[in-house]
Amino acid sequence: MKYEMVIGLEVHTELSTKSKIFCSCTTEFGGEPNTHCCPICTGMPGVLPKLNKKVVEYGIAVGLATNCEITPYGKFDRKNYFYPDLPKAYQVSQLYLPICRNGSVEIEGEGFHKTIGIHEIHMEEDAGKLIHDPIFDTTRADYNRCGVPLLEIVSEPDFRSAEEVIAYLETLKATLQYLGVSDCKMQEGSLRADVNLSVRPEGQEEFGTRTEMKNLNSFRAIARAIAAEKKRQIEVVESGEKVIQETRRWDDDAGKSYAMRSKEDAQDYRYFPEPDLAPVVISEAWKEKIRASLPMLPRERKKKYIEEYGLSEYDARLITEIKALADYFDEVNDIVKNPKEVANWLLGDFMRLAKEGEDDSFNILLDAAKMAEIIKMIKENLINRNTGKDVFFAVWKENLDPRAYVEEHDLAMVGDDSLVRDTVAKVLAANPKTVEEYKGGKTKVLGFLVGQCMKELKGKADPGAINAMLRDALK
Repeated sequence: MKYEMVIGLEVHTELSTKSKIFCSCTTEFGGEPNTHCCPICTGMPGVLPKLNKKVVEYGIAVGLATNCEITPYGKFDRKNYFYPDLPKAYQVSQLYLPICRNGSVEIEGEGFHKTIGIHEIHMEEDAGKLIHDPIFDTTRADYNRCGVPLLEIVSEPDFRSAEEVIAYLETLKATLQYLGVSDCKMQEGSLRADVNLSVRPEGQEEFGTRTEMKNLNSFRAIARAIAAEKKRQIEVVESGEKVIQETRRWDDDAGKSYAMRSKEDAQDYRYFPEPDLAPVVISEAWKEKIRASLPMLPRERKKKYIEEYGLSEYDARLITEIKALADYFDEVNDIVKNPKEVANWLLGDFMRLAKEGEDDSFNILLDAAKMAEIIKMIKENLINRNTGKDVFFAVWKENLDPRAYVEEHDLAMVGDDSLVRDTVAKVLAANPKTVEEYKGGKTKVLGFLVGQCMKELKGKADPGAINAMLRDALK
């Protein structure tokens, strides 16, 4: 029997506000344990929270960017449960009147182009973090993260493959970064996804029993967890047993998931309206003001690069997936006025170097003006492309002035045609056997002769010009 997966996602993104959602504590990542918290975010008796207006504005922006309806009158609710990382034994969230509802995100990939529904987006506070010490067999609570503002983006169960899930997450991540509402660093917990997955026989309309997988801190881990959970559930069904609705923890090193607890339903949390916070009223004027401030999003920018700059769909997609790269592309191209050449440079060694280091990091260590200067020197025939690469690596590493580096290391191309012709003659005279092979029809040996000429000229010549001179001489 063939089986079909049904997947829905709950994506949590920490917002890039300077202070927490209900108090003035910093949201900065790191710090010594329990140094970024106060009586409000640790839930001490008698304290009163105050809503951070910027959190609401970020929520509206994300809702508009994902085609959601914005709830004009909303409120917060208390989600009650006891866990050591939640000091007040409840989480302030939104169950009944979330800030955004009924949205959609378009995704595409190899063999699919579809629309994923967004059930809702709600604002809530993050919980703390438990730190396990295996040496002393103890667990300690760090409450620095308590009260950091979150948006939870809940999709409809519209995914049927891991590829669709990853395409959605990449699209969502890019959108959040373009809006400037989150840095989306998965290694720091700024973007987290819980996967709700079930299987059913192909053609069956009724959903199977779902499980929820947590502890997924990379796209690779998510793809592996989906494949493993699909396999596990099919084995359970085919053995005649029933899949249990539960929360499972994914261990990426082991490639397995483990049962954590039975999956709770809404009634288990005993939700009730948060009595200490006023309703959230969003006027049409406020909403439209935020809509007018939205930047050009990845899909629009990609279309511009294809239609106005003539980039391929593949190149435009790679550049626009990362906002920092797209911004850098625009800066360099504004100087160079050659989008295809800029794209070729940025999608090569530049991309590799910028991605070195921590997961999900993208660090540009070269000023746009200096990158443009390297491209301009090649266009002016001051240096050849191979020398340009050497200059690029040196400038990236040491943040040097490109033209000064070329002058200091005598890298400018040889401009003396007579010297190039003499070098061509010298190389031909030194390689009579290769000359005979070329004349006998082995034209591929021309590359060897070009290389010998470049070696004689210490790489400071135009390979195209040498190629042309060799062909003329060999006639």
